[in-house]
Amino acid sequence: MDISTLTVAQLRDLQQQIPAEIKRREAQEKINVLNELRAFAKTRGYAIEDLLGKETKVKASTGNKVKVKYRHPQNVELEWTGRGRKPKWVEAWVANGGSLDNLLV
Repeated sequence: MDISTLTVAQLRDLQQQIPAEIKRREAQEKINVLNELRAFAKTRGYAIEDLLGKETKVKASTGNKVKVKYRHPQNVELEWTGRGRKPKWVEAWVANGGSLDNLLV
């Protein structure tokens, strides 16, 4: 394609079309390569998913919120579930001689 004969408007139009075409072709090429890999694995007696270790995994979180286990006695907005790293307010409470048992909800 000789683009030297195109007008500026035609070049701009072509410039806008190129990213979509590249994306479409990359997607098609990925499908083609995956199909080739599946066929190759099949000739060896495997499924590509078996080779890649793709297993159906159970979702770890069902979206349920974890209940609050600890709450600051003066500021009820400061809460902690007891999971993960201790918040700074919990560390400060313990450092000042407080007990986690006093923060239990």
